[in-house]
Amino acid sequence: MGIFKDDEVPKGFDKPTDLPSSEVEAVEWQKANRAWWEKHPMRYDWRERVPFREFSREFFEDVDRRFFSDAREYLRPWKEPFDEFVDFDSLKDKDVLEIGVGNGSHAQLLSRHARSFTGIDLTSYASKSTSERFKVFGLKGNILQMDAERLVFPDRSFDFVWSWGVIHASSDTKKIVREIHRVLHPKGEAVIMVYYRGWWNYYVVGVLRGIVSGMLFKGRSLHEIKQLNTDGAIGRYYTAGELAELGNGFFTTEDVGAFGPKTDFVFLPPGKVKELVKRLIPNAIARFFTHTLKMGCFLVVRYKKSA
Repeated sequence: MGIFKDDEVPKGFDKPTDLPSSEVEAVEWQKANRAWWEKHPMRYDWRERVPFREFSREFFEDVDRRFFSDAREYLRPWKEPFDEFVDFDSLKDKDVLEIGVGNGSHAQLLSRHARSFTGIDLTSYASKSTSERFKVFGLKGNILQMDAERLVFPDRSFDFVWSWGVIHASSDTKKIVREIHRVLHPKGEAVIMVYYRGWWNYYVVGVLRGIVSGMLFKGRSLHEIKQLNTDGAIGRYYTAGELAELGNGFFTTEDVGAFGPKTDFVFLPPGKVKELVKRLIPNAIARFFTHTLKMGCFLVVRYKKSA
């Protein structure tokens, strides 16, 4: 989470997992969602701009460096980035869908192993950026601009669905889960990351942030404080139980766990001191805090579709 809002929380979004109460509200939320991400694409450059020409090889390599550097803090040592969640060897016989391609870091990983790869994104920027990445690196796949709440694919089109930090920001997360179920083959799997409403990241840090910013003394609720310090027009925060419940009727929840970078538990203002403290903390210790003690900012769930 990097670039935060400085305006109001969308009308009607009053609780951490609220869904729209009407079609009009759903349309307004998705409009705000699309506009926000068009303006603030996830390039991990909220503190330091990517210094290379946009959509060049160097540009994409720098985006990946930033993203994977953070990921090393909360994932076990890997042979392939994110192999803690993805059996890349098994993808050679699978048709893969990614929901929310961003700048294509995961799309590049997945497409190199999959029998076929399709990536979608709500925004024109992300669709263009990932399409350009595929040209630059000679990758094969279909990159489409599409709303995940209304997938155009036929039933049972994919064997594996991947979505990293996307569906909680959409207008109606439940619709996306329903659509994922529809387009998955029987026994297909989906691995999804969403924001975590945990004891530390949401409640303790939320209150501390409210005190430091003064928002708590201005009558702001904890929900508002978190939303105004969360990227995206809206950002739902789930407990592990709520995330499992989100898949009820569609999937069996195989696994769900908390993760997050070192910044999640090093509660210091951005700057040299914070970066020094983070460097001094071994990644294994960081994983103990964010994963074992559940102090991380996001949850990763593995859903499996029944036969």
